[in-house]
Amino acid sequence: MRALDNGTARLLVPEDDDWPLGRLSTLAGHGVPLALWLHGPGLLAGLTDTAVTITGSRASSAYGNTIAAHFSGALADAGAVIISGGGFGVDESAHHGALAADGQTVVVLPCGVDRTYPRQHAQLYAKVVDQGGLLVSEYPIGAVPTRTRFHARCRLLAALTAATVIVEAGRRSGALAVASAAKDLGKRVYGVPGPIHSATSTGVNELLRIGAAEVATSVEHIRYQERLR
Repeated sequence: MRALDNGTARLLVPEDDDWPLGRLSTLAGHGVPLALWLHGPGLLAGLTDTAVTITGSRASSAYGNTIAAHFSGALADAGAVIISGGGFGVDESAHHGALAADGQTVVVLPCGVDRTYPRQHAQLYAKVVDQGGLLVSEYPIGAVPTRTRFHARCRLLAALTAATVIVEAGRRSGALAVASAAKDLGKRVYGVPGPIHSATSTGVNELLRIGAAEVATSVEHIRYQERLR
């Protein structure tokens, strides 16, 4: 209650006008959240109208970071909101790319929105909020990140947008779980091809090989203008 009173967080429930019903209704049978905790001035329904999830490896290469920042910046210029998980590597680059283009971005956290995870991203999250974005979590104030919560977050990253872009992902990358969730929810999945000898591109190249993702070598390949509220 103190967090609600002092503005640290606000609680969003399905009955609220700001609940992104069109997006989250796709989670029927996959675990629709009972509520969402938010920090920031943005309106979630509006931010997810034309949103793209960009995610990938935490141990990303310079190539992956450059592509993530370029794609997110160009998409933000075109009016898209960038959603990612706030982690190191591709996620971080995606958020920075959107912010550098004066765009808005949303961080979906595996912990309470009162916690900075990873702690090195305090300034990044402050800028996300300052530019009208949001920190979002289905976990209450004080909740700590756990393996189960990281995994559960994948479905929200997939559900809140019309399209998911995997920039880099190793064979065991958590980003592949986001791609799988997006596919299960009937969302579009794109993969950025990487060098065949690069361990950080093994997973995304395999998605492309088996047809689980469409090739995206340009932002023009990404279709996201699907307004669902």
